[in-house]
Amino acid sequence: LMLRYTKRGEWVLDPFVGSGTTLIECRRLGRNGIGIELQKEIVIKAKELIEKEPNRFNIVSDIIVGDSTEIGFKEILRERGIDKVQLLIMHPPYHDIIKFSQNPKDLSNAPTVEELLEMFAKVVDKTYPILEKARYFAVVIGDKYSKGEWVPLGFYLMSEILRRGYKLKSIIVKNFEGTRSKRNQKELWRYRALAGGVYIFKHEYILLFRKR
Repeated sequence: LMLRYTKRGEWVLDPFVGSGTTLIECRRLGRNGIGIELQKEIVIKAKELIEKEPNRFNIVSDIIVGDSTEIGFKEILRERGIDKVQLLIMHPPYHDIIKFSQNPKDLSNAPTVEELLEMFAKVVDKTYPILEKARYFAVVIGDKYSKGEWVPLGFYLMSEILRRGYKLKSIIVKNFEGTRSKRNQKELWRYRALAGGVYIFKHEYILLFRKR
């Protein structure tokens, strides 16, 4: 996505940066990266991982502790001398499949799917003004299975995004078994699924949108 939709020196924003994968790729490819993460302890670990990557292109790699539903994105960009980013990447929690913290502001703790969508929509609304016109927004998301029902989280999120000034460019189905970062986690995902009484998924979606 970065290679196809950004150029070296442009800016990428990830409001659910987690362990820092997006910013690691930014360093490798020469893109400036900004990530937002709710949990301070995860930010510390992410920074350690990012700093292990050589900064050959002398780019910015910033992770900020904060709640993406509330944080001031315009101020964050202004502090770095820019007013727009050229690519948005979001990989939100798949609702309550995995609980990442006890924080009620964590999307994985949303009491219902409807409340998850409301929280996610706030992030979409806050980031829309800072994405450059005609540039791209990618969402990585999977479905969930609960109480005998398949819950199409990806399509619910897609509906929220399409109502907010984006047009859909592509839906990519990514197979976990063909993904290097997930290939060695089959048993972990199986355990989590069985422990939670959920279906074992082997795919996730990359939903690609373009700002009108």
